[in-house]
Amino acid sequence: MTPKISRFLSENRPATPCLVVDVDHVAERYAALKDALPLAQIYYAVKANPAAPILHRLVDLGSCFDAASIEEIRMCLSAGATPQQISFGNTVKKVSAIREAFEAGVNLFVFDSEEELDKIARNAPGARVYCRLVVENDGADWPLSRKFGTTVKHAYDLMLRAGALGLDPYGLSFHVGSQQTGIEAYEAAIAKVAMLFTDLSAAGLDLRMVNLGGGFPIRYRDDVPEIERFGLAVGQAMTQHFGNNLPQMLVEPGRFLVGSAGVVSTEVVLVSRRGGAPEAPRWVYLDIGRFGGLAETEGEAIRYPVRTAHDGTESGPTVLAGPSCDGVDILYEKRKVDLPLALRDGDRVELLSTGAYVSTYCSTGFNGFAPLQEHYI
Repeated sequence: MTPKISRFLSENRPATPCLVVDVDHVAERYAALKDALPLAQIYYAVKANPAAPILHRLVDLGSCFDAASIEEIRMCLSAGATPQQISFGNTVKKVSAIREAFEAGVNLFVFDSEEELDKIARNAPGARVYCRLVVENDGADWPLSRKFGTTVKHAYDLMLRAGALGLDPYGLSFHVGSQQTGIEAYEAAIAKVAMLFTDLSAAGLDLRMVNLGGGFPIRYRDDVPEIERFGLAVGQAMTQHFGNNLPQMLVEPGRFLVGSAGVVSTEVVLVSRRGGAPEAPRWVYLDIGRFGGLAETEGEAIRYPVRTAHDGTESGPTVLAGPSCDGVDILYEKRKVDLPLALRDGDRVELLSTGAYVSTYCSTGFNGFAPLQEHYI
């Protein structure tokens, strides 16, 4: 909760549910990441929050952009980014999207399969390409490794094939998982990539880049290592494995830049004791749930801090749920939330650190509920 957001909510009391994002805070986080990783080029993961005010601010700051679709590429270009500032960072792309991006001037594409590589070669001839490796995601609250990436052996063959197809085998990438709290995950991944980098260089390829992905964490309910510790560990690992001949480093932060810049303001719809008995579990239903933007509560993976006007009074364990008629629209049940007993329907509640992966996950009208309203200040 930044002072700007607190003041906006107090003075305007916008209708709920809504997301309020402090764009100045995004700029502060960008500066902090630049300080921690001064040799890395930042490619903002647009999927985290593609709002135009955020993209415009990051363009002004000199950021590059990691786009997952042709639609996100169009958003970046509309915000003033040049095609050279954009990486098409999804390993699964339509042919029409590859062609449009390339014709627009985008010249950096990721792949992790022979079939995707062939598509790029046919529709973006001569483009720079990088191969994504699968790495361990231990320590990540939101793992990503099952769907993306390939093995070291396969990547070796693919990168040689990229050169034979007339593409520019530019580099390698990995992603240690979103909300990664383990610094050692980056160290292990860098060691893995460095070995392949050396082997490919020995095979005659002119590799110049390592993409470290994103995953840098923010604080939700528990403390996480500061970004300076990640920066120090990454720098030391890169120097250890590459020596003085460091390749260009890319990072793809999303959550780290925008997560702590946003707050969801929501209203309590119902407080009830299921079953009626005094010892029955207490349920609090909000006017936003998993279909309204809180999809990362799946499996209770991301646990947003909750703030109410009754904080500091007597509290108790509470199941927190959304308003829809779908039975899976439950935010926290296995690990209940400690909420004030004075909480009643009509009270406003704030969910903190909701600037990332909320607006982009929100429903377009499930059960007739309007999509999440957004305010960028």
